[in-house]
Amino acid sequence: MANWIVRKGERKDVPAVMALVHELAAYEKALDQVELTAEQLEQDGFDEHPAFGLFVAETNGEIVGMALYYWKYSTWQGRCIYLEDLVVQEAWRNLGVGAGLFEAVAQLSKTEKVKRMEWQVLDWNEPALQFYKKHEAHLDGEWINGKLVYEQLQQF
Repeated sequence: MANWIVRKGERKDVPAVMALVHELAAYEKALDQVELTAEQLEQDGFDEHPAFGLFVAETNGEIVGMALYYWKYSTWQGRCIYLEDLVVQEAWRNLGVGAGLFEAVAQLSKTEKVKRMEWQVLDWNEPALQFYKKHEAHLDGEWINGKLVYEQLQQF
């Protein structure tokens, strides 16, 4: 396999990032739940007030992985970074690409002096669980995730 680098994501990376989003959704058997468009991703991430940050792993001009994160705030601790998704093309897994992306977000968290870096992982995703355990991450089984979806929010 060729060498790869991790760099900040750019507007030109949106099509490749969308392909990774679809690859992740297929892996999680939720492809039918992807509503995000490339246009929306580009606008949300690269306009005047970006809603997220992005690192990509690249080899020979091809994007083979990405880590999408955003800022959040803890009323107990202050600024935090939330790692929304870490995705690596199947052919590039177990080659250190995921670790490189994860470490880029962790380094940003350190540089920005945030109080914590958070993410979620599905309880059945054993490869991901092992990856995070290898990084000595605290996997919290105490909190229950809650959400309201778009249709529910329209009722307010």
